[in-house]
Amino acid sequence: MQQNRHSDERFLKAVKISETSDILERSHPVRWAAAALILLVVAWFFYGVARNPAFGWPVFSHYFTSAEILKGLWLTIWLTAVVMALGFAFGLVIAVMRLSKNPVLQAIAWAYVWLFRSVPLLVLLLFWFNISYLFPTITIGIPFGPVFYEVETQQLISTMGATIIAFTLHEAAYASEIIRGGILSVDHGQEEAADALAIPKRRALFRVILPQAMRSIIPASASLLIGTFKNTSIASVVAVTDLLYSAQIIYNRNYEIVPLLMVATVWYISITSIISIVQYFVEAYFARGLVKKSEPGLLKTYLATR
Repeated sequence: MQQNRHSDERFLKAVKISETSDILERSHPVRWAAAALILLVVAWFFYGVARNPAFGWPVFSHYFTSAEILKGLWLTIWLTAVVMALGFAFGLVIAVMRLSKNPVLQAIAWAYVWLFRSVPLLVLLLFWFNISYLFPTITIGIPFGPVFYEVETQQLISTMGATIIAFTLHEAAYASEIIRGGILSVDHGQEEAADALAIPKRRALFRVILPQAMRSIIPASASLLIGTFKNTSIASVVAVTDLLYSAQIIYNRNYEIVPLLMVATVWYISITSIISIVQYFVEAYFARGLVKKSEPGLLKTYLATR
């Protein structure tokens, strides 16, 4: 007993010292020197860019907020929003099919993801842009029977329609894997608890599983959103007047290639930065349940157990 009492006294004394004393961090002069050197190089780089007349900064400032550029920027944002909304809606269906117990649905979903992750986006876009060459008309009727309705494919699918279809099919394949990974990250006990409470499967998915899966879905979805926003520049190949194509139209007139490319680049960087800021707050919102409250100190915990 006497030995235990002395051991407790020594332990309490050590805990008091550890909780009241300030622990000094080891200084890292090499780390600070390396950081200062990197900042110096970055500052030198931007100074050189700002002073370089080849970038044509007067031309850049003139066209940065021009009506033609802003119109292309708005079309890029609109196209990104539409594609992401349709892609995630379709991707959710594919993810549920992959997670179902029906082997046929699993096979169809797996084949879809395999196919559209294998085909490059540019190839998919050009395929849908030339779909009227492969299928001049679209008919509705009974297979091998009478035709009830027939329409020319070129009238039904415009250039913008082909772009949206191609991007949506491409994004849905990636979105389905993001959603599936998020759902699998949720503990299986949550689904079992929902079954025990007789919660319908659909309600359990949208009210129990997906809200918890969002913590894993949001970071990957933000990366996909940023990638989609930048990949819309591929639509310029089929003459969709997005941000990059609008810049190309202007520099084809005045031959100021670098300043107009800088205009598009700065707008891409600005919108991407805004998306990153929004991502931070959305992640904080869905992770609010994970924030731990301040716990009592080691000394209080020890004394409470005595």
